[in-house]
Amino acid sequence: MVNPQSVLDVLKQVMEPELHQDIVSLKMVEDVSIKNDVVSLKIVLTTPACPLKMKIEDDVQRAIQGLDGIKSVNITWDAKVNSDGQAREMLALPIGHAIAIASGKGGVGKSTVAVNVAVTLAQKGAKVGLLDADIYGPNIPTMMGVDSLPAPRDGRLIPAEAYGMKIMSIGFMVRPGQPLIWRGPMLHTAIRQFLTDVEWGKLDYLIIDLPPGTGDAQLSLMQNLPLSGGVIVTLPQKVSLEDAGRGLQMFNEMKVPVLGVVENMSFLALPDGSKMDLFGSGGGEVLAKRFNVPFLGTIPIDAAVRSGGDNGKPIVYSSPNLPAAQALIEITEKIAARASVVAFEKKQKGIEGKAN
Repeated sequence: MVNPQSVLDVLKQVMEPELHQDIVSLKMVEDVSIKNDVVSLKIVLTTPACPLKMKIEDDVQRAIQGLDGIKSVNITWDAKVNSDGQAREMLALPIGHAIAIASGKGGVGKSTVAVNVAVTLAQKGAKVGLLDADIYGPNIPTMMGVDSLPAPRDGRLIPAEAYGMKIMSIGFMVRPGQPLIWRGPMLHTAIRQFLTDVEWGKLDYLIIDLPPGTGDAQLSLMQNLPLSGGVIVTLPQKVSLEDAGRGLQMFNEMKVPVLGVVENMSFLALPDGSKMDLFGSGGGEVLAKRFNVPFLGTIPIDAAVRSGGDNGKPIVYSSPNLPAAQALIEITEKIAARASVVAFEKKQKGIEGKAN
C-alpha cells in the first residue's frame, strides 16, 4: 500500500543536480498526498530560475511511477530563495542574494547583461531590485524606460518600478547630460545612500550594475554591501580579456565568489547560417578556464539587443524568442543556480564547522 512515507522514501533517490543532495533531505518536497492511483506533491526549488527544473521533474516522475499501483504524478512548483546568510545591516529589510555584474572596461555590454538578468529573474517570479552603481555613466534609467522616482516617503527614497522590479540610479537625480565631477568621498556617500536611504523592501535578488574598472565605486560598494557573488562580462578580444581578468582578480582579492564569466558580442549570425567572429572567438571560455571559474555562456550580436536598450524594452521582454534573448535567459538561470550553490556550500561549511 503506497502512503506518503513510501513516496518520500523513493524520492530520497532523486538528487538535486546542482546541490548534490536528495530533494527530501533538502526539504524540497511538501504536501504529499495520494488519491486512488495518483500521487500529488509540491516541489520547492531554491530559485524560480532553476535551469534543471525539467530534469528534476523527470527524475521525480520516474521514481514515483515505479511504485506499485501508481499511474500518474501531479507536481506543483514553488520556489523559495534562501538567503546567502550574510548580514547586511545597512539595508532595512533582508536581501537573499546581492549579485554584482562587472567588467574591467567599458563598452562590453555589462549594463545590458545586468538589465536582462534582472528582468528575467522578475519574470520568473522573484522579487528583484536593480541598483545602478555606475555613478559616472548611469544608463539603467534609459534601458529600463523610466525617468523619475516616486516622491520620497517618511524621509526615504522610493525606487522606481518597471517590469515587476525596483530600480535605483543616480541618473534619476541629475539633469540629462549633466556630468558628475565627483571625488571619491562624494561617490562613497552616494553609494551608501543607495543602500541606507532607499526603501528596497524584501528582495530575493539585488542585481548591481558596477561601473567599469576596479576603482572607488567598486571598493565602496563591496565594503558596504557583502556580495553573494560577482559576474564578469567580457568580449572575446584579447584587450577585453586582459581588463576582464583584472575585474575578476578584484573579486578574488575582496573575497567575493565569482559566479562565472559571460562572453558578450560573441559572433554575428549571417543569413546563410554561418557566423562571423567580429571580436575573435572563445576568449570568455579561455578566461574562465584560466581562473577556474564557471563559463556561463555566449551572447550573439543582435541589433535587437541595442534597440531594446535604447527604447527601454529589454530584449528578454520584447523579443524573448530571439537567440540573443534565449542566451541571456539561460545565463540568468545559471547565475541563479550558481548563487544557490555558493549559498548552500557556505551553509554546509558553517554546519561542519560547528560540528567540529
